[in-house]
Amino acid sequence: QVQLVESGGGSVQAGGSLRLSCVAPGYVTSSRSCLGWFRQAPGKQREGVAGIYTGGGSTYYADSVKGRFTISRDKAKGTVYLQMLDLKSDDTAMYYCAARSHYCSEWDGFDNWGLGTQVTVSA
Repeated sequence: QVQLVESGGGSVQAGGSLRLSCVAPGYVTSSRSCLGWFRQAPGKQREGVAGIYTGGGSTYYADSVKGRFTISRDKAKGTVYLQMLDLKSDDTAMYYCAARSHYCSEWDGFDNWGLGTQVTVSA
């Protein structure tokens, strides 16, 4: 499997913004792949944040981030992004990029994962 590589994490104050990147060669340019962003905070279960289907570019989001986060892709760069605005302390977590070579089934079925990038939001 191709290794997914995330970047862009960091420490910001509440209300700030960050853009995460995930290099996902093959998946981003595919006409039938699903790419997603997940996060896991200490002591909590991993949760899905955003997903995008490469077949048509449709996107979906967890209710907790709707209106603040945007997932997008750049085919030329083979990269998927997560733009995060108006960050809150509850957004603090390790963020992971994930991919599957099939249509999206919301948060299920991802079989290729990156190592993660840490996002810390201070109040």
